[in-house]
Amino acid sequence: MRQVILTKPKNLEFREVPSPSTGDLKDNQLLLNIKRIGICGSEIHSYHGLHPATFYPVVQGHEYSAQVVAVGKNVKIAQPGDFVTARPQLVCGECNPCKRGQYNVCEHLRVQAFQADGAAQDYFVIDEDRVVKLPEGISLDYGAMVEPAAVGAHSTSRAGDLAGKNVVVTGAGAIGNLVAQFAIARGAKKVLITDISDIRLDIAKQCGIENTLNVAKTPLKEGVREIFGDGGFQVGFEVAGIESSVRSLMECIEKGSTIVIVAVFAKDPALSMFYLGEHELTITGSMMYRHEDFETAVDMISKGKINLEPFISNRFSFEDYDKAYKYIDENRATAMKVIINLDK
Repeated sequence: MRQVILTKPKNLEFREVPSPSTGDLKDNQLLLNIKRIGICGSEIHSYHGLHPATFYPVVQGHEYSAQVVAVGKNVKIAQPGDFVTARPQLVCGECNPCKRGQYNVCEHLRVQAFQADGAAQDYFVIDEDRVVKLPEGISLDYGAMVEPAAVGAHSTSRAGDLAGKNVVVTGAGAIGNLVAQFAIARGAKKVLITDISDIRLDIAKQCGIENTLNVAKTPLKEGVREIFGDGGFQVGFEVAGIESSVRSLMECIEKGSTIVIVAVFAKDPALSMFYLGEHELTITGSMMYRHEDFETAVDMISKGKINLEPFISNRFSFEDYDKAYKYIDENRATAMKVIINLDK
């Protein structure tokens, strides 16, 4: 079978390797035929050698949809012919976070495509407890985007009940867009998404996010006053990964409110302890997702509450994996989600 490995920064190697054997499946495992793979921002960092927790060489791919080829005798989640996606988290199950159900922050967490081999190959074996079945008729492209959608599902759950609250999301890339869509789906009163790219903000509007703000043209404080009036906003999601962005959120958010940090910062930001303490803000982190977030994402996508179609910037064949990365590099301002089609 075909397989693509990132051997070092900017070097993808294509290999022919033996396919997994159905006879080697454990009772709780499924053999998958990978159909689509989405390339995410973290993998772009790995490609450029800028991801501090990527181990080289590593097989690419952790956002994917697949068709079930065979299952172990105890598998109940799906049968051969079904379509599925799956979480890429490998956890120990023994540390304290795992024991209390927070396996997404496992003390020994490994993520496929970064610290463990991913699914960028024709066939892939996975344990049942990480698999989510896709509803009949759902696009395989959308199935490969359940993983980033689950980030939106999880991060919005970290802020408590959003019903009736005003929300600001900073950063209108793929994850910020999804966070904003989930905030709307969870009943937020008004959601404002910000960025410095009019292209990304236009895509946000196409996805149903009505209120957008280019903070390169209008300061956040002014935009908040215009959109929310005296109501202000009570929840902020920082998805830009920029110091000025999180500082603006802390300055502008209503006192006693909550900010969820979703972004990965290349450099630790200097925060205002005055706003944190004197305004009694709650700043909380959000790490990936849990299984229920994958299930929520699938449900919301299948019901049309999360709009993914405007995300897809381009599609490439498996043999053109390297061209996909180059395309993203050359179109950083416009590329949202690039899909690898293993059927092409």
